[in-house]
Amino acid sequence: MTAEAPAAPVLTHGRLIPVTVHFDDLDALGLLHNARYPVLVERAWTELWHAHGFRFEGDWAAAGDACNAVRELRIGYEAPVTKPGAYAVHLWLERLGTTGLTYGFRFCSVDGAMTYAQGTRVLVRLDSATLRPAPWSEEFRTVGRELLRPAG
Repeated sequence: MTAEAPAAPVLTHGRLIPVTVHFDDLDALGLLHNARYPVLVERAWTELWHAHGFRFEGDWAAAGDACNAVRELRIGYEAPVTKPGAYAVHLWLERLGTTGLTYGFRFCSVDGAMTYAQGTRVLVRLDSATLRPAPWSEEFRTVGRELLRPAG
């Protein structure tokens, strides 16, 4: 008789996006460098938004919802990543406001069972001409609502 592997957790909200940790992402101790977590999370978000048609292609005037800035980033490290390979980022929205949003994330194993780091990031949508807060488009808000974490 063989032991069964534990079942992967079922996501109740958000999306699980695959990411890869490369050898050069590790620090001198062989751990994923703390500054690489936000980069890998950003790459996962970029992939998710690209899949929905939102992208920045070098023209700020045409950037639309891709013209945004980070207001705050919080991250807690829970377990060290000690080797390169396949991992995942679990992404969701905590809050979707008129001009800002807060997203949550977990840097985790491919199946989402093990959490290495988790946090939140606040973004503000900007008008490309004035760099002042501007409302998200209705198209963006529709996709965003699908990613909202259920209340409670």
